[in-house]
Amino acid sequence: MTVVRFQDLPLADRDRKWDGTAAEKHVRQWADAEDEPDAAYRNAHVWYDGDNPENFGSCKLLIADVIDGRLEAVPRAVMAAGNIMQGARGGIDLPQGDIEGVKKHLARCYSKVTPPPPDG
Repeated sequence: MTVVRFQDLPLADRDRKWDGTAAEKHVRQWADAEDEPDAAYRNAHVWYDGDNPENFGSCKLLIADVIDGRLEAVPRAVMAAGNIMQGARGGIDLPQGDIEGVKKHLARCYSKVTPPPPDG
């Protein structure tokens, strides 16, 4: 199984609404992945099943959308992925050996989404 390498994507506006269904369509079109996922499509996710990389359903935890022609991490998508990892919406079934890597990937995303507290 495979945790997607952290991409350090540009961050979308924090107020941007998250529509995972629409984002999946946007990413598929942007990546020119109409028939099967490719590396660009997978990079919008946190994890994919490396044993079945040709299946769109093997890509999990979509955290990005295409905005003005470029792939951007959407803060609400990052938070939703974290909530799913914590068991929200039934959680997600990942191989035990990949969970730590997924958490590390999401932690790096959170560090961009959540600004540090002001000095005081």
